[in-house]
Amino acid sequence: MINYREILRLDAQQVSKRGIAASCKCSRNMINDVLEEAEKKGISWPLPEGLGDKELQKLLFPEKHAKDERYLPDMDYVHKEMAKTGVTLSLLWHEYVLACRNRNQIPYSYRQFCREYTKFVTTTKATMRIKRKPAEILEVDWAGSTMSVRDQTTGEVLDVFLFVATLPCSAYSYVEGFYSMNSLNWITGHIHAFEFFGGVPQTVIPDNLKTGVDKPSYSDPVINRTYQELAEHYQTVIIPARVRKPKDKPSVEGTVGTITTWIIASLRNQVFFSLQELNEAVRLKLEEFNQKEFQKKKGSRLTAFLEEEKFALLPLPASRYEMAHWKKATVQPDYHIAEDKMYYSVPYEYIKHVVEIRITRTLVEVFFNNFRIASHKRLFGKEGQTSTVFEHLPAKHQQFLMFTPIHFIEWGASVGPSTEKAVRTILANGTNEKQALKLCQGLSKLVPPYSERELEVACEKSLAFSPRVSLNTIKTILKTEREIKTTTPSKTKTASLSKEHGFVRGADYYGRKDQ
Repeated sequence: MINYREILRLDAQQVSKRGIAASCKCSRNMINDVLEEAEKKGISWPLPEGLGDKELQKLLFPEKHAKDERYLPDMDYVHKEMAKTGVTLSLLWHEYVLACRNRNQIPYSYRQFCREYTKFVTTTKATMRIKRKPAEILEVDWAGSTMSVRDQTTGEVLDVFLFVATLPCSAYSYVEGFYSMNSLNWITGHIHAFEFFGGVPQTVIPDNLKTGVDKPSYSDPVINRTYQELAEHYQTVIIPARVRKPKDKPSVEGTVGTITTWIIASLRNQVFFSLQELNEAVRLKLEEFNQKEFQKKKGSRLTAFLEEEKFALLPLPASRYEMAHWKKATVQPDYHIAEDKMYYSVPYEYIKHVVEIRITRTLVEVFFNNFRIASHKRLFGKEGQTSTVFEHLPAKHQQFLMFTPIHFIEWGASVGPSTEKAVRTILANGTNEKQALKLCQGLSKLVPPYSERELEVACEKSLAFSPRVSLNTIKTILKTEREIKTTTPSKTKTASLSKEHGFVRGADYYGRKDQ
């Protein structure tokens, strides 16, 4: 841009036009044009106070000023729109150009539009939404360097591994130490990170570690069953980074390097005697790390998270995810599976089938082809305990378990008071419980060939004859009562025939029994 102010100042000091052109780095023709326009419009040095360069240009060359005057978009609106999924600067520039055409205004070029947005973000905002959307991704990893805890009793030094989670948009991070990098600690780290952020991102990007990915693949990776359950519980998606491609999660990789210096190195001279003590020190350093001001832009990781990203996180579920692990087992001939030396029943139809077991802190669930076929409360304490569901047993085994005095008493009561009294009498007068139960079973088997009403009448008559109940007596009574019912109509019919024909003696005279 031509420095009109400097040209007028040097001319007032009687510097030659050649000298002015050399100092202002413009041609002598331009110097002549500026001085002629200033003389025409009565502008001379010193200039009025408050007259800026743009105002001076507008006074000297209003036609040039009109050409350079372009419509500047609302960058605050652009920044808010960039937080939405799928929105890019290219799309917003296209909409901006259409709006300028409708208003008969001159738009900025795409390059200048991007430059203005970058300038706006670096001067007024802490986060730039060009490559990362708010709450779109959470990158997780284990730090390469370790810390240590000294056992107070033995003096043994135990390694502590740091779990690191970073939101790329704001660079806001979470760090926690664990004694090992197993699946339990990996899942626990995710749960604590979600609670630390106060929400859940749309996508989680881990490494291809065994605790998270069973089978790495570019197109179709196999996620660990427990890890996938965690994602489903928190309504997020797990997309592992490609093998040996650290650029797929550059934010957490950079944070791991910074954490190594800011937390691990800064605490190198402190001795910790418990994991809780170490994590408290790590948490204090983490607060300092997240509140540290950016070097090249305003704000910090914390302010960027609160202003630019927290609003976009998915809400936490009502309950925390309960850690579960899976294993496979074969159903034994006794229709039970073993877990931690405890035994749990499954339906007997699955004997010799391979099933999947899901074990939580309180439950043991059994699945076959992704369908739950059994669920038990987890057993603790003495080894060898058994949890058996009655419906899982075969019919004969169910009958065997039902072969008890209480069962027969309840059955007798359902038939009638006399039958119940007969059952109680058998159980009370039997010399051996097993023998008495067999008699009760024999009594119950009389129901299919005879009705419950007939059995109730037979028991009532048997008890009237003798206080001791005999199974054979009851059978005789039932048989006799049945015969009486079947023969009575025949005698009536024969008698009526004899009355019609007086000279006919009838079948009963000869002792014949109608069948």
